[in-house]
Amino acid sequence: MVTRNAAPRHRAEGKPVTPLTALAAQAGAVSHKTVAVVAGSGLLMGAVPAFAAAPTAAPNAVPVRVGTSVEASALTGSAASVIGAQSLASAPATATWTLKVPEIIITEPEPEPEPEMITIRKAAPVRTAVATQSGAQTGQVAPPQTVAGNTILEIAARYEGVPYVYGGSSPSGFDCSGFTQYVYAQAGKSIPRTDSGQRNAGTVVSRDQAQPGDIVWFPGHVGIYAGGNIMIDSPHTGSYVQFREMYRTPVFLRF
Repeated sequence: MVTRNAAPRHRAEGKPVTPLTALAAQAGAVSHKTVAVVAGSGLLMGAVPAFAAAPTAAPNAVPVRVGTSVEASALTGSAASVIGAQSLASAPATATWTLKVPEIIITEPEPEPEPEMITIRKAAPVRTAVATQSGAQTGQVAPPQTVAGNTILEIAARYEGVPYVYGGSSPSGFDCSGFTQYVYAQAGKSIPRTDSGQRNAGTVVSRDQAQPGDIVWFPGHVGIYAGGNIMIDSPHTGSYVQFREMYRTPVFLRF
């Protein structure tokens, strides 16, 4: 007995067979056109080469992918009716999309106003009634017009507001006779230091002959005559150099 080993046989290579190729084999003459295919629950549109109406419908619906060539005869009757009922839509290859974005406006808050600069001025000394060494009350007054052009009064007015200091004879503090002696010295005139010394050294003049700048003497006190009933002096402790009304008739002295 002779035993032979049969060689394996293989199917010859050929084109792949798919449902579409099987359907295409059943079709007759082929013509192409562009169709839109509706599949599933969405609308799938694309350029799909198709064929003329098929004389017979395939037994089963065949899903078609965009860009696949199929024969019209391969479509089921229901698919063909849907295609015929849909409006064709197409978009050019150069179509562009435009997205409108709401305009965003950035507003900067207004700067807070800068605080206003407040200028604080030193208040002038309050002109109130003051007591003299004699106990009488007199009122402080504004510098009279006789100050202008009068050397003695112009010098004396520079020290208005300097405090009274017992025994003082400088701009840091004056007593009554220290003030009159200092002012006269600034004008180039030398007079005694005390009120009694000034009373004895000066020449007495009548009231109607008195001139602004003369010394006015009261018992225990001296000042400088400013005209009318006004003098400038350093009254007493707690007060300061000021123009004020004369509290009684003085003795007028000239140097």
